Amino acid sequence: MLLASAAWTAGYSALAIALDNRPGGLTPPLSGAGGQHALFAIGAGGAGPLAAVLAVAGIAGEYRHRTAATTFLATPRRAAVIAAKLITYLLTGAGYALACIAVSLAITLPWLSARHIPVSPAGHGNLAVLGAVIISVAVFAAAGTGLGALLGSELITIAGMLFYLYVAEPLISHITALHSWTAYLPGVAADGLTQASQAGVRLLPAWQGGLVFAGYAIAFGVAGALITTRRDIT
Repeated sequence: MLLASAAWTAGYSALAIALDNRPGGLTPPLSGAGGQHALFAIGAGGAGPLAAVLAVAGIAGEYRHRTAATTFLATPRRAAVIAAKLITYLLTGAGYALACIAVSLAITLPWLSARHIPVSPAGHGNLAVLGAVIISVAVFAAAGTGLGALLGSELITIAGMLFYLYVAEPLISHITALHSWTAYLPGVAADGLTQASQAGVRLLPAWQGGLVFAGYAIAFGVAGALITTRRDIT
């Protein structure tokens, strides 16, 4: 998953720079703050859903491979096990984000410099965006942990999550009549946190998006822990 995340970051960054100021470009002009924010937020932030997939596979996979019984026999306090996994995958998500940020900067800084476009990790508010990306990917991983514990099925959870994030939510969030509440959807809230702007999508301010997205992760985690304590694993 880490290689896939790095590949996404590299591919998106390269394509966004190659199409800069051209019809069909992926971002606003990269000479401005908006373009650089989108480049970093979407490029490195793309690791979020993949970190969530890793977390789902890690926790729901225990039911699929029938190792959950062994885990809970070794540590009977199931809620404590889920809490430990939440923290583990939260930190793993942050690590994914840092790796993808490194890939993004390694491609972006020299390429834009060669085009005489000034860009700095600390300039144009980019540092805040990069920090938000780390938080976002970490929260994605935590949310995946909660969902995996809640639903228990690796395949169904991953398929449903990806369908929602890449098909259902984008369709709903582009409906103008629904903009009063679509900003509070999980993926759109995550975009609000990183300010990964998209045409026709309303975003919350970064702090509100972060709170809403973290709220989803906490709710999934609590629900997953409660269900896990009652689930028959025999």
